[in-house]
Amino acid sequence: MAPIRDEPDDATTPVADLLDLSGQSALVTGAGRGIGAAIAARFAEAGAAVAVHYRSSSSGAEELVASIEARGGTAVTVSADLTRGNEVDALMAKVVARLGRLDILVNNAGVYPLSPLIEMSEEEWDSVIDANLKSVFLCTRSAARAMIERGKGGAIVNIASVEGELPAPMHSHYTSAKAGTLMHTRSAALELGPHGIRVNAVSPGLIWRPGLEEDWPEGVERWRQTAPLGRVGRPREVADACLFLASPASAWITGAALPVDGGILARAVF
Repeated sequence: MAPIRDEPDDATTPVADLLDLSGQSALVTGAGRGIGAAIAARFAEAGAAVAVHYRSSSSGAEELVASIEARGGTAVTVSADLTRGNEVDALMAKVVARLGRLDILVNNAGVYPLSPLIEMSEEEWDSVIDANLKSVFLCTRSAARAMIERGKGGAIVNIASVEGELPAPMHSHYTSAKAGTLMHTRSAALELGPHGIRVNAVSPGLIWRPGLEEDWPEGVERWRQTAPLGRVGRPREVADACLFLASPASAWITGAALPVDGGILARAVF
């Protein structure tokens, strides 16, 4: 178990080192594109060796690794079905073998389908809960075991969603999974804190992706009109929040959920 110490206020980390991940290794799940890719790239920029996870298509993950290596960083691709415990355990073992250690886990992988509640099949419900919530449990359990065995603590960041607090039509499975992720974050923080492992969540709002405005123009416009900051978010802004929660800058933060949503959760309701 990592030691827990009370230190005087003058035992501070230099400002230049607060976001420095040099010498650490991180696993980012679902990192072949989008938010996951932005997180992996940002962690590599901060000095971490990064394991870029993908499930089926390797092209995006391989491109990201090549980009990180071209900038002088260290990165590897890893693949697993995160809804199967044996594959998750094998994945963690592979990350430790290839990078030498595991300090940080970002549970980003998930799916985002639409389905009306009264038409939703049992299989649809199960697949979304498994991909978005069961995977968080399995990866957290396996990563925590590796971190505890090493005895140096660690940081786990779960990608939740504002939909964990705000219901959305045709998303009863997804919102349930993300609400579960928020509570799992708090429960895991409670149990893993004595081992020096911090567990936090980031709750993104609407994040830009190629084609977003074309696919959902009315939704994007509603978001812009409702969010206090008046725009959708960027993947890099979610990555920056994850970097903060994985870094020494948040050394006394655990069990927290940080909205990265342009203020949507602070909107007026009447």
